[in-house]
Amino acid sequence: MANENDLNINPSRQDARIFSRAERLDDAPSDVLESRLGEDRQEGDDHDDVIDTLNSLLECCHDGEYGFRACAEHIESRELQSQLSRRAESCRAAADELQALIEQMGGEAETGGSASGALHRGWVSVKGTLSGYSDYAMLDECERGEDAALAQYRKALKQNLTPEARLLVERQAQGVQMNHDEIKALRDAIKVNR
Repeated sequence: MANENDLNINPSRQDARIFSRAERLDDAPSDVLESRLGEDRQEGDDHDDVIDTLNSLLECCHDGEYGFRACAEHIESRELQSQLSRRAESCRAAADELQALIEQMGGEAETGGSASGALHRGWVSVKGTLSGYSDYAMLDECERGEDAALAQYRKALKQNLTPEARLLVERQAQGVQMNHDEIKALRDAIKVNR
């Protein structure tokens, strides 16, 4: 059987696993070989899907960090600024955990936020300008961002994740829910006092 240098190709990780397995199964009957190669393709697809899911959450965490920081810059209350800065740090810590797991799984971690996150940050600026950067408007935007994050985490939990990934995603989803509920309570308290 030819090796990858003889074929002058650069196989992907998944193809390399299939290629390596095929070499070990040189003498196997063709129906057994096809069955086992199909299993490798499925395992590789699942692995890549988990990494893609984790990368989506990583982008979401970057979006949350940037969104909380942007709102903290424009909020009047020092106490709220401090709370939003802590939320930004918790998003950064969650991103670090996701990045470490992605790299541990052999994947490449995304380095930025999502396009929708960039739009959200732009909207924070526009809405802030129109509303005079009121604390209420900034908290309203934070809650909207956390709504989007919750949707991403719920979607991720419906995926076929590895046990380690599922444990991390479940724990982080609880943190996002807590952030959402606290931000909503702060916003509602300001609304009542307006």
